[in-house]
Amino acid sequence: MVLASRNGDYRSTRNALFDGIEEGGIRAASSYSSHEIAELDNDRAVDGLEERVNILKRLTGDIHEEVENHNRALDRMGNDMDTSRGVLSGTMDRFKMVFETKSRRRMATLVASFVALFLLIYYLTK
Repeated sequence: MVLASRNGDYRSTRNALFDGIEEGGIRAASSYSSHEIAELDNDRAVDGLEERVNILKRLTGDIHEEVENHNRALDRMGNDMDTSRGVLSGTMDRFKMVFETKSRRRMATLVASFVALFLLIYYLTK
């Protein structure tokens, strides 16, 4: 009887250890409950979502960096435009001073210089 009881314990222990495993692989009948299967599916879905969130996080970080670079470039261009506007307004002020002078001789010299420059450029490009 002792042998029979040991033999029964042996079988129950063996069944507990190798439940679901047959020779050559896993038994077709699953030992998982539908709740456990749903939990596994949810875990896989959460892992997939985490991966997608991480990708989106990296992507938004890259977009933010690109926007910052463009903002810095636009700021530099705005500063350059302000500088050139200042230079251009100074040049215009000088032209106004030249044209406001009542000296006909100066005006004639200026017009003749422009005509000569235009003709020179015309003949050089022809």
